[in-house]
Amino acid sequence: MSVDTQFETVIGLEVHAQLLTESKAFAPVSNRFGSAPNTNVTPLCLGHPGTLPVPNENLIRYAVKLGLATDCRIRSRSIFARKNYFYPDMPKGYQISQFETPICYDGYLDIDLEDGSTKRIGITRIHMEEDAGKSIHDQDPHNTLLDLNRAGTPLLEIVSEPDIRSPKEAGAYMRKIWQIVRYLGVSDGNMEEGSLRCDANVSIRPAGQKELSTRTEIKNLNSFRNVERALAYEVERQKELVLSGGSVIQQTLLWDPAEMRTRQMRSKEEAHDYRYFPEPDIPPVVVTDEMLEQIRQEIPELPEARRRRYISEFGLTGYDATVLTEDRPLADFFESILDHGATAKPAANLIITEIRRIMNEKGIGITEFPVSPDRLAGLIALRDGDKISSSAMQTLLDAMVDAGPESNTTAEDLARERNLLQVSDTGFLEPIVEEVLRNNPEEVQRYLGGKQGLIGFFIGQIMKKSQGKANPGMVRELVQKKIREFE
Repeated sequence: MSVDTQFETVIGLEVHAQLLTESKAFAPVSNRFGSAPNTNVTPLCLGHPGTLPVPNENLIRYAVKLGLATDCRIRSRSIFARKNYFYPDMPKGYQISQFETPICYDGYLDIDLEDGSTKRIGITRIHMEEDAGKSIHDQDPHNTLLDLNRAGTPLLEIVSEPDIRSPKEAGAYMRKIWQIVRYLGVSDGNMEEGSLRCDANVSIRPAGQKELSTRTEIKNLNSFRNVERALAYEVERQKELVLSGGSVIQQTLLWDPAEMRTRQMRSKEEAHDYRYFPEPDIPPVVVTDEMLEQIRQEIPELPEARRRRYISEFGLTGYDATVLTEDRPLADFFESILDHGATAKPAANLIITEIRRIMNEKGIGITEFPVSPDRLAGLIALRDGDKISSSAMQTLLDAMVDAGPESNTTAEDLARERNLLQVSDTGFLEPIVEEVLRNNPEEVQRYLGGKQGLIGFFIGQIMKKSQGKANPGMVRELVQKKIREFE
């Protein structure tokens, strides 16, 4: 039995999503990222005695929205708890979180596997909490600096069941969470800024064993690549340790991306180490049936449902539908082009090939794309009607991008200005076709003798004489028709 089949990997993820609320979880102060250090703080954030937390209503609503989107059950009555620990980035000496009664529980997500199948990952709970501040270790050679702007930022923690069996599955699950929170508009999912990060619990067990083995936890993984790399390293480390006669120690680890290895952070805490107890200053959170139904109505069409619809309704390939629905603004932009009369497949091709190319070159998102959907629909209509060639379409798109969002020039006007409109008028094309065929009698006879590839030569000559204006499809038809007259 190989090492790969000798052990089974068991992974559970705790994903933390910072929320896009205007103010913090329990304090009326800005939740904006990027402010000067220690400016978005209040006495509550600083842990001053006598301050009282007041829950942000959107923290509760966003939690319910994400719970519904992940098929969780929603608790009608849940409570906040104090998670006690002493660390410089949490001045109060405790974090307001939820423990015994999370607001969302018993849900799931379906992830797509590399072989094209899907797998269901259970979600144990989604609970509300506040973030800690940020410790900065690289700006002063002698001291750790503290920025408490992040202290009190509203978070949702999404805790999976230990259903994940490989680092690749973990990456797929993280990407699905990232996609859903962005579709819902509850988080921007910006992993570089820490808006979405995760802790990973990982263990290995002998193949066929039901009981879970001792696990380690890797903290604060902040990219899909780091999730997969850290887990792959830790799985192999545990296998080598067990095979050499050692045993896995329960501990908390950090991932070192420079060294590509995990490092010990501290021994692993258990729930009793945090001395959880109900938060005495916040009443129970009550979710009424009316509130639940109202939030349910706010949930947009989610990416998987949208992907299936694009395949069934528009006839797109699975690949095209997946690319278009990965990001909600991109899917909205695509549908807006369709709303202006474009057909689905050409619109999908334009976005996936040309528009995404331009976005990458300019480092912009689709919401910043300088050509409006209605003008793009006009460009697609020109190509669909064989009024321009595919190369002319690319030239026109680049010109429309360069003109910027203020330009109102239509694609057709631009094509006419640049002499890019194709001619499909047989009265214009027939004399040119006949002239080219008369001037090349040897090639005509070789074609008639079976050298069918020579049609490309004739089309090229005709395109040259028409100064590129001729419709190549029409030219091909005319050549095939006229050349028979020379038999």
